[in-house]
Amino acid sequence: MKKIIAISLSIFVCSHVEAAQFVFPQNGQSAEQQNQDEYYCHSWATKQTGYDPSAIAQQDSPAKSQPKAQPGSGFRGALRGAGRGWIIGEVIDGDSGKSAAIGGVLGGVRGRGDSKAEQQQQSQQIDHAQNAKQDDYFRARAACLEAKGYSVK
Repeated sequence: MKKIIAISLSIFVCSHVEAAQFVFPQNGQSAEQQNQDEYYCHSWATKQTGYDPSAIAQQDSPAKSQPKAQPGSGFRGALRGAGRGWIIGEVIDGDSGKSAAIGGVLGGVRGRGDSKAEQQQQSQQIDHAQNAKQDDYFRARAACLEAKGYSVK
């Protein structure tokens, strides 16, 4: 008597995360039955969590680039820096023009740098939220498959 053992590997690529679940039939389910059960559990987990890894994988995933500064952030920083430089120059030696120019340059650089750091932080928060949703999806899918008689790792 031959037993057919089907092992399934589901891989979904989500932005930069790759997740896999290994599914093994414990009750002698056929490969066709396993495919049907996996499809059902995928649909159920998607409805429960609001997360669909197959839709995420199909989206265009542009390569992550360096964060970009917001338009005008350098100019706003330059204005702040020039104002500070002018005040410091007036107080220290009465030469506010030179100090304002130096403050403007330094303020512009800092303004753009601060803007890039803010963008990077927001991107990390989005990635964290995406990973949490993905974890919820895979836990829900595993619960469904285990209820249907599969071992999921």
